[in-house]
Amino acid sequence: MFPSSPARLRRLLPVTAIALLLGACDSKHPEEEKAPAPNVSVETVRVQPLAISSELSGRIQAPRIAEVRARVAGVVLKREYREGSDVKQGDVLFRIDPAPFQADFDSARATLAKAEATRYQARLQDQRYAELIEINAVSRQDRDNARAAMMQADADIAAAKAAVERARLNLGYATVTAPISGRVGRALVTEGALVGQNESTPLAIIQQLDPIHADLTQSTREINALRRALRAGELQQVGQDQAKVTLIQDDGTPYPLAGKLLFSDISVDQSTGQITLRSEFPNPDLDLLPGSFIRVRLEQAVQPQGISVPQQAILRDSAGQPRVLLVDAEQRISERAVTLGSAQNNRWIVSDGLAPGDRVVTEGLQHVKAGDPVQITASAAGDQPIVQTTGQ
Repeated sequence: MFPSSPARLRRLLPVTAIALLLGACDSKHPEEEKAPAPNVSVETVRVQPLAISSELSGRIQAPRIAEVRARVAGVVLKREYREGSDVKQGDVLFRIDPAPFQADFDSARATLAKAEATRYQARLQDQRYAELIEINAVSRQDRDNARAAMMQADADIAAAKAAVERARLNLGYATVTAPISGRVGRALVTEGALVGQNESTPLAIIQQLDPIHADLTQSTREINALRRALRAGELQQVGQDQAKVTLIQDDGTPYPLAGKLLFSDISVDQSTGQITLRSEFPNPDLDLLPGSFIRVRLEQAVQPQGISVPQQAILRDSAGQPRVLLVDAEQRISERAVTLGSAQNNRWIVSDGLAPGDRVVTEGLQHVKAGDPVQITASAAGDQPIVQTTGQ
């Protein structure tokens, strides 16, 4: 039996502590294992043709607007059309009481008949006096009077015919017809209304809706910048017949039918400093209504060599400056400032800062920083169709 005195226990404690310390050292690895490099996706920058377009605002305008008015005075007897319907040129819209105009027409015809009878009598007398003057049976004065009477009768006939034509026109104006084909709006008068008293009373409005115009405005500053770039050879002109015109609907989706550019105005609005451009769109379903505010993307030029990157590849520093992360030849991350143009189709146009062949990080940006080694899991070339836009 060993004594269990306090002195012996004190001699054994240092030996136990050393053994425990050596055991703990043996349980540790010589060096900690390194974490694997994070995975990122990249897109290789490439140069490709870039369509330069401007997103302009404007309003829908009807190509033809006819304000139907009463051309004669009278009481409206009947409205012949259904409000909001489509009408064709020549369709009857209103009927004005024709009784007074019919009476005027009959009176004018009677006056014409009287004038014709008077001319008949004057012609016979002129013929007789022509024979009598040969044998000196009448004076030359009587002969001249007979000829003048016949000429006066001819003039009365012409005036009577003009009066008949005027009366016939007024009688026709009592039936109000559509001057153009289109969609007619609400009636501005009702049956029993007295119209045309000292003024041409408006009755209805007809508007042509298919095709329909979109009048756009663009600032002279943008137009001048575009012209300078074209003169410098940085851009190529797009012909008017080849210009692509896309209407952007209220929900942001493009209008399914493409339009065309008709013309650009030659004068500048002095109050706004803008120029009006007119485009035309098919409107078979009448989805586009006059007066509507719209946005139109108008292709105006082509940049032969352009660069773009996905929108998610752009980072912003504390000052709001755009930057991108690149993967270099050593598979390490580097950071570079870029200059952006406009965004279109989920891509940013890069006007400065990138060159063909650069590998831009598009996914996994939140897990890496400059100097970190990475592994590339996916790589793609920026070959999507790009359109650059310039806003007002």
